[in-house]
Amino acid sequence: MKIAIVCYPTFGGSGVVATELGIALANRGHEIHFITYRQPVRLEQLSNKIHFHEVNVPEYPLFHYQPYELALSSKLVDTIKLYGIELLHVHYAIPHAYAGYMAKKMLEEEGIYVPMVTTLHGTDITLVGKHPFYKPAVTFSINKSDVVTSVSENLKQSTLELFDIKKEIEVVPNFIDKRKYGMQFTDCQRSLMATDEERIITHISNFRKVKRIMDVIHIFHKVQNKIPAKLVMVGEGPEKEEAEQLCIDLGISNKVIFLGNSNEIDRILCFSDLFLLPSETESFGLAALEAMINHVAVISSNTGGIPEVNRHGVTGYLSDVGNVDEMAENALKILSDDVTLEKFKTNAANAALDFDILKVLPLYEAIYEKALSSRHQSSEQN
Repeated sequence: MKIAIVCYPTFGGSGVVATELGIALANRGHEIHFITYRQPVRLEQLSNKIHFHEVNVPEYPLFHYQPYELALSSKLVDTIKLYGIELLHVHYAIPHAYAGYMAKKMLEEEGIYVPMVTTLHGTDITLVGKHPFYKPAVTFSINKSDVVTSVSENLKQSTLELFDIKKEIEVVPNFIDKRKYGMQFTDCQRSLMATDEERIITHISNFRKVKRIMDVIHIFHKVQNKIPAKLVMVGEGPEKEEAEQLCIDLGISNKVIFLGNSNEIDRILCFSDLFLLPSETESFGLAALEAMINHVAVISSNTGGIPEVNRHGVTGYLSDVGNVDEMAENALKILSDDVTLEKFKTNAANAALDFDILKVLPLYEAIYEKALSSRHQSSEQN
């Protein structure tokens, strides 16, 4: 199958999932074409099965904001025609589903019918998509997709509540590739981050307000008051500077390491004991899943799709959003003795296997076949 994948190329969850999905599909013999404004961060190499096509947006003084969706639509049309693309898979409703639909209509003028699968990831629905400025376009784009998927049951229900959706939404969860984990890194020595007596606590995100970065700092502050610990903060974003200042104000700067963005998350997690995810909302919680497959227990908020990943009392604990005291208490329950910590870490790794990519790939391939059957029906009707 020749598949075009449209995604954001950044460190965000939707871009990571789309990239990993494309790589896995290529490994199963499909021809994958990534179409976006920059090579995705997780796309380390191209091959005869993996191609990247950059969307260039020419600057023109008439436009205050350059029209990326127009450039993307045109690039999609050109790429689909040039490479004989059979199916379009867009990740994130805005602006990808809208641009994908426009490309479909332009192609149909030439008698070319390419079905579009739209995967909803979270903030494209719960934050940006429901804004009155965008809601009509998002609703239209979803309803005009041939097949729609969401990464969690919670996101599916939120979409149905927020929008007037006529399409069926199929839940296909995010995933990890267990074959990439379980390695022992000789160049990732625990002593580089902490002493033998210290527990290592980690947070990974884009440091936006929805991630509640200050809660991460306050939880850690309470934990390190009770046991020796270090906090590793991975990511960049608007809340980082305030978080660094809070660490200074609390007198814990020497116990908190800000690493910035990284392509080597597994190397960072390989010696972590606990992962903090106190977000306001998460459509799925991919960062928690990546922690779990690395044998890291999770303390998280009980919101969005996180409970579908983090199992309370088994892989970690869930608390109401903003309940920093309870999250710190639960963290101490896990970290206070080695036996309990090892039990939670083992449970986390075992639970993560339910989301292995080899279990999820057949779900997507079945969806692609379903979408392709719709293409044949459209061709026959025309």
